[in-house]
Amino acid sequence: MCGIVGCILKNDKAAPVLLDCVQRLEYRGYDSVGLATYSSSGINIKKDRGKINEVSQKLHLDELPGEIGIGHVRWATHGLPTQENAHPHTDCEGKIAVVHNGIIENYKELKDQLVSEGHHFVSQTDTEVIAHLIEKYHKDGLDLEEAINKAITKLHGSYAFAVISTDEPNRILGVRKESPLILGLGDGEYFLASDAPAILQHTRRIIYLADHETFIMDEEGITVKDRDGRVLDKPVETIRWTPEMAQKGGYPHFMLKEIHEQPEAVRNTLFEVSDIKKIVSQFPEFKRVTFVACGTSYHASLVGKYLFEGLLGLPTDVILASEFEFSEKAIDPHALVIFISQSGETADTLKALRIANKKAKTLAIVNVLGSTATREADYVIFTRAGPEIGVAATKTYISQLTCIYLLAACMCQDEELLEELQKIPDCMKAVLSLEDEIKEMAGKYKDAQDFFFIGRGFSYPTALEGALKLKEITYIHGEGYAAGELKHGPLALIDDDVPVVAVVPPGKSHDRTLSNVQEVKARGARVIGLGSEDDPVLSSEASDMVEFPHQIPELLSPLLYVVPLQLLAYHISVQRGIDPDKPKNLAKCVTVE
Repeated sequence: MCGIVGCILKNDKAAPVLLDCVQRLEYRGYDSVGLATYSSSGINIKKDRGKINEVSQKLHLDELPGEIGIGHVRWATHGLPTQENAHPHTDCEGKIAVVHNGIIENYKELKDQLVSEGHHFVSQTDTEVIAHLIEKYHKDGLDLEEAINKAITKLHGSYAFAVISTDEPNRILGVRKESPLILGLGDGEYFLASDAPAILQHTRRIIYLADHETFIMDEEGITVKDRDGRVLDKPVETIRWTPEMAQKGGYPHFMLKEIHEQPEAVRNTLFEVSDIKKIVSQFPEFKRVTFVACGTSYHASLVGKYLFEGLLGLPTDVILASEFEFSEKAIDPHALVIFISQSGETADTLKALRIANKKAKTLAIVNVLGSTATREADYVIFTRAGPEIGVAATKTYISQLTCIYLLAACMCQDEELLEELQKIPDCMKAVLSLEDEIKEMAGKYKDAQDFFFIGRGFSYPTALEGALKLKEITYIHGEGYAAGELKHGPLALIDDDVPVVAVVPPGKSHDRTLSNVQEVKARGARVIGLGSEDDPVLSSEASDMVEFPHQIPELLSPLLYVVPLQLLAYHISVQRGIDPDKPKNLAKCVTVE
């Protein structure tokens, strides 16, 4: 849930580069930041709690000396956000510095043992045990690489960490296990990071580390080894993303930029159709489909359920990744188990993937090339969304939906649906042109304490996703409901203080959902209607209306009707004085359970 970086430069100070890199990883956490560099005076560390710019202005992080260094941005898991708990962490003598992303499950046991041996700890983090373990084995006579390899045999959990030491001053060493870590090759300069946007400004040539692989980085280059110490010939891949793709591009927030990038994200993802057809041609006969995902990806999976059951007649389950282990004995060996994850590193999803791999065929829908899920699933489909910096998922959700629609259409050989999908980018641009009126709506509803979102069929997942976006970035309580469930309890909460967002596209669910709109309106609710421009009844019932082109069929409505809900949540967040890119208590990639 944190971000780590590192670099070895030729002639420049490392600190400004490290600072730039961690700033590009701030979406992975932002409660503290720290850098460690090596110079003739030894290891130099500056760190503190707070956002990166605040800490940098206070401590002048970019003034640290030296051409080699590591850095960290933190989202707290063990220990409160304090200066002591900020990374990097060191050994007793300050000769070894470590930055770490992940979680050491047995840190308490290790810490107690090390304390009994005389080691002095200054933080409450799990990470500090790594520095002291390396120190312990280094003092036993092992060199730094050997000490790290011995230390990781004692660690239980997930980790990606990087180490510098005064005893081997021109090197950075590290390892990856179940937490993301990439290496970058520049012109005689070398980099490491948790995620590509951190180093795109400096190189697009990337080495993806697999689990249990270690690396040694020095001024001569990068050496990668497997868990048995054998040197590996790792491929160097060129990332297609440009540095500008990871920047705001003139928008006030990444989230708004990424909402407006959705037509392009859909268009790019549609190019995957040929690869998806090849994958489908390899499928055995499946008798069931099971989607496994978390958060926003779970809502995309619910759309998948309606598609696969409606188009293919395949019984389809949707299971939260964090709950999947409780269904292990019921996994159908004739099922296709589909895992959806933006990062391909989500801890709960990876755990579920490994369980499913023992019994069934697995398919991962992922946005990050080279991520763990892409290497461990039987089949992989990429959502060509590009980097998503905003914590609240927008374009990755739309891209996930696009992949699900493509997969369903290819499996049932529905060429007409494939043709209809090609129209979505242009339709989405038309929806985005409604932003000014949605912004005006946001001003009317920004002070509400509660929202309800309702829809039926394909609109039910859209209602859930709209409620989640509102909760994530505005801190307003929002609930998404299948509209037919209102009479089963929720209707008791409706009054004139509770706005109701009704997702009512034309189709077979329209009239029944319209009846639910009339029910909530009769109880005083202000209704925000999302429906066709040719729907005079909904328009007359709604206090405010977002009108869509009539030609959008109900089947495709999830790809478009969520966009105004993203914009509504965004503008309410901004008008409430909240930074939508950095919602409290949340981080972009959940890499610990």
